[in-house]
Amino acid sequence: MSYLAFPSWHPKLEDDAKTLVVGASGGMGQALVEMLKEGPACTIGAHRSTGKPQDSPSAGPHKIVDLQSALKTDQDCQDLVSKFVAEAGGITGLVVLCGGISRSVHWQELTEKEWTDDIHLNLSIPFFLSRAAMRCMEDKGGQIVLTGTESALHGGSATSLPYGVAKGGVECLVPGLARDGAKNGILINGIRPGLIKTGFHERWQGKTEEDMNKRAELVPLKRAGEPEEAAALIIYLLSGWSRFITGQMFSISGGDWL
Repeated sequence: MSYLAFPSWHPKLEDDAKTLVVGASGGMGQALVEMLKEGPACTIGAHRSTGKPQDSPSAGPHKIVDLQSALKTDQDCQDLVSKFVAEAGGITGLVVLCGGISRSVHWQELTEKEWTDDIHLNLSIPFFLSRAAMRCMEDKGGQIVLTGTESALHGGSATSLPYGVAKGGVECLVPGLARDGAKNGILINGIRPGLIKTGFHERWQGKTEEDMNKRAELVPLKRAGEPEEAAALIIYLLSGWSRFITGQMFSISGGDWL
């Protein structure tokens, strides 16, 4: 955990919630699962594409469903949601944190496959997951949280343009799905992270510690955000205190680009 101290209580999280976290092995995903485990008894689906399980099948009053799969097609997404629903007995929440960049080079150098792969991973897969979850939520409602990026509002980066374009698509996806989900009590919102200490920039863009420190100096608050800060925002959007919020994107960027 970071130096930040977060309360052990959660704002109106439901008992016996069933939340699928796609991308639970990343920085924000790990922080979110840990925070969910501090709340009421619930079932947490911890999805990862590779790596070791985050936890044992059970953690105190919380049931952890370890789900490992590569998400490449619509069918893969349907299968993941169906497996979680079968294990948990339903689904009340979906959080999509997966994403990545094929190659961190200027867009002039990208191949057609690299362009389409990045669009597919960062826009199509969140859509397929959301659609599959919404079909399972039609009777009882639920909450979906997608992930954009603050940089998409400013043209992205020359070395991650398809990623920015895809995340710009999430800006459209959230209100578009929310409009139809409302009639079934399904709330769809998104977060728009700025510079967060998740390892994303180091892993996908080869950034060094010095690069990250220089970038943090450009943020008005003079630091990068902590994964727990982003996870806390997601917790709020999964809680009962956000039941009159849908179709919205929430920035968490330390005032970047002001």
